[in-house]
Amino acid sequence: MKHILIIEDEPGIYNFLKQGLEEENYIVLIATNGEQGVEYFFTEKPDLILLDWMLPKISGIDVCKTIRQHNTETPILFLTAKDTVQETIEGLRSGANDYIKKPFSFEELLERIKIHFRNEKEQSILSLGNICINTETYEVKIDSDSIALTQREFELLEFLIKNKGSVCRRDEIIEKVWGINFEYDTGVIDVFINSIRKKLNLDKDNGYIKTIRGVGYIANE
Repeated sequence: MKHILIIEDEPGIYNFLKQGLEEENYIVLIATNGEQGVEYFFTEKPDLILLDWMLPKISGIDVCKTIRQHNTETPILFLTAKDTVQETIEGLRSGANDYIKKPFSFEELLERIKIHFRNEKEQSILSLGNICINTETYEVKIDSDSIALTQREFELLEFLIKNKGSVCRRDEIIEKVWGINFEYDTGVIDVFINSIRKKLNLDKDNGYIKTIRGVGYIANE
């Protein structure tokens, strides 16, 4: 199920959105100020963000810019009363994928969310340096050479690439890749990481997948 982060300080709006989106089987998280929104983005790694412009502590524009410094893939949709052409341009230039003016139709918002998720699905080729993976065919290539990974190895590599630039915690990897509770022995992750590194000929210390001791792993180019 897709996770949506709503960064909005008006209870009437975020409660309305939360109820409607949960009825559509989305998992919804609420942040009521910009600082909390940035924190939740990095800790919860949502699949899509609905973002207000006028927020306490950090403005929506600065939230968007901060996220885009680390992540260029997660869709960000502005939901705001700022409605001039110049403001729309500023919002899009800050890194947003879409700009929806308040008041808005929930049905239209829902369709726009679905479009962004369809576009995400169509982006089946992911890369990490000279490593390319196809999420539809489970193919892995380094330059033009094909590399055989098991399904679990592929899913772990895919998860790291989708979150490249961000530290992936062990408990998060177990939950998202293995689909089990974080209390499970996370030592199994090391076995799969070592196998992936060996098959992709990645150096332990200077390769694309780095160990963050006591925390997890990070994929960086």
